[in-house]
Amino acid sequence: METVTNKNKELFHYNEVTNKKQIILSHTSRPMQFYKNSLKYRLDGEYTKIPTYIISKKGKIIKNFSGGNYSDYIGMEKIDKQSINICLENLGWLKYNQLNDVYANWIGDIYKGEVYQKRWRDRTYWSNYPDEQLKSCSQLIVELCLNFNIPLNVLGHNVKLDGVIDFSGIICRSNYNEFWTDLSPSFNFEKLKKYINEEIDKK
Repeated sequence: METVTNKNKELFHYNEVTNKKQIILSHTSRPMQFYKNSLKYRLDGEYTKIPTYIISKKGKIIKNFSGGNYSDYIGMEKIDKQSINICLENLGWLKYNQLNDVYANWIGDIYKGEVYQKRWRDRTYWSNYPDEQLKSCSQLIVELCLNFNIPLNVLGHNVKLDGVIDFSGIICRSNYNEFWTDLSPSFNFEKLKKYINEEIDKK
């Protein structure tokens, strides 16, 4: 597994090292380059909601800071301190423009990949998570769970779960409330579990 450290040394994070019990999966809602630029330049460079890792659609892993540290990514101190965040490149929910016959995300970025259709949280169309991305995600999850003593338990769904703050293992951001839409219905949890098991067998 190849992990590239973000060349921008100024991305915000706290240097305090905290105990971890969760890996939280989320997505960018933007193409990779636009998202990386937003982390660097948003709020005049004072943006504090920085994910620990980003994984591109092609499976490239980018490390923003050490997994033992944390940022304000979720926005609740207890959750941020106990979690490592993996953010997947994905446009999220899509709008369909009948006049132009195109799908685009909330900000107008055109999407040309496979479209998944399912009504969920008042949205219908979703961009996909490619296999290359899922495989890299599974590799990173196994490595982080071993390094930080996080149980390899995958919650395995994207709906809100009361008490999820106390769960130890791998969850997604949408498990925390009914407003976040990551991970979307197009995410294949069964494939993720399969790839995780394959990585464990290699150890």
